[in-house]
Amino acid sequence: MNSLALFGVRNVFKSCYIIVLSRKFCSGSFDSGKLDSDFYCSDEPLKRMWKGTSLDSVFDEIHDDCDGDGNGNRNRNRNSSKFRFTTRKGFFETGRDDARTILEVLKKDGPGFDVKAAISKMQVRVSGFLVREVLLGVLKNTNYTNKTRCAKLGYKFFVWAGQQENYRHTVDSYHLIMKIFAECEEYKAMWRLVDEMVENGLPTTARTFNILICACGETGLAKKVVERFIKSKTFNYRPFKHSYNAILHTLLAINQYKLIEWVYQQMLGEGFSPDILTYNIIMYAKYRLGKLDQFHRLLDEMSRSGFSPDFHTYNILLHVLGKGDKPLAALNLLNHMKEVGLNPGVLHFTTLIDGLSRAGNLDACKYFFDEMIKNGCMPDVVCYTVIITGFIAAGDLEKAQEMFDDMITKGQLPNVFTYNSMIRGYCMAGKFEEACAILKEMEARGCNPNFVVYSTLVSHLRSTGKLSEAREVIRNMVEKGQYVHLLPKIRRYRRC
Repeated sequence: MNSLALFGVRNVFKSCYIIVLSRKFCSGSFDSGKLDSDFYCSDEPLKRMWKGTSLDSVFDEIHDDCDGDGNGNRNRNRNSSKFRFTTRKGFFETGRDDARTILEVLKKDGPGFDVKAAISKMQVRVSGFLVREVLLGVLKNTNYTNKTRCAKLGYKFFVWAGQQENYRHTVDSYHLIMKIFAECEEYKAMWRLVDEMVENGLPTTARTFNILICACGETGLAKKVVERFIKSKTFNYRPFKHSYNAILHTLLAINQYKLIEWVYQQMLGEGFSPDILTYNIIMYAKYRLGKLDQFHRLLDEMSRSGFSPDFHTYNILLHVLGKGDKPLAALNLLNHMKEVGLNPGVLHFTTLIDGLSRAGNLDACKYFFDEMIKNGCMPDVVCYTVIITGFIAAGDLEKAQEMFDDMITKGQLPNVFTYNSMIRGYCMAGKFEEACAILKEMEARGCNPNFVVYSTLVSHLRSTGKLSEAREVIRNMVEKGQYVHLLPKIRRYRRC
């Protein structure tokens, strides 16, 4: 980190001359599941700066179905808003009831039972909403043990629906069946659906790419997916400026940093110029790959290209400063943000605190936590969880407990990751009764433990010879039907 002259105390502005020259320097909700991954707070806003609106067309169709005459023509005599609301409400309720019945019929599929004929006998009205409800139902019920069957049932219904009169599958219905195939690891079937979409004149969108790359990224097919979409003439990449940004944005979400570099080179080779989103993603990738010299050059290049740092650029820089244990330089940067009219928010302070906690500077974490409140920014559950996790990692359970109690007093309910940090802290301190009590507390508050919570508690119990208590935790997990397919991973702890 010493090579980060950019963030030295005296020369932060000299090395970041982009700040001085431009004087303009630098959602959504957090996915708290990323709290244990490095650089969480700085990359999450980049990943969420665009949210797809893939279901909009479904609801457009619903609107037409409710207010039209079946041929897409509005019935002008229906000018009562109360009547339209009642009709629409009835449409939704009927659609959900039909979907539930269809899902029950699908469960009966087997030798001697024609599931398509059984659904046809129901004489339901097929609409985008009905198809969505059924496919979502299949997706929600898919797990490790029934994935093959769910893939077949979902596709059977999808084919049947596509054969009905007055209905045509939309891009959104294709995306839902693709998500079912992704969950069921039916990757070749996903590719066939993409081909079918193109044959039927439907555009492949940024959402299509997202589903494919997220499913295939871990199977070694990521580059193949990217190459296909770069060359595709039917790729509709809205709302991004161009297809490369859509691809880069998705690759960021699945941490494909080397592939981001490759795509960026393809982009430049095709004559496309980067914009602020491109620069933010590429700088982040360079930082993650440890290429700090290239990180600095990109920052300078961005300034020369006339782009002022934005909300996300500041976030990246604040985390680098925090992780490099440069609190004074971070303070200078926060003050400069105010000078240029960009007031730091909870996100910026959380990002900085996250980086400083990883650097082990808990005093600085507490200082910026207090500064955040002085600036009128009230810490949210993510901010509290970040600083609690930092105290736990430093072995300061007492301070972590103080922050935990404070967040509850301030009306911030702990989430599963907050609880997991506290459970880990009590386990590290050998206070297993308290750890088990927190597990029961989170369940009583309706916060379902995730696999990390269970495995954390079980591994610590076993490491101290408390095998019966560990078995009780596992038994509790199995009785609730949670993470049964991951049991082998927990059982491995016996050999540790």
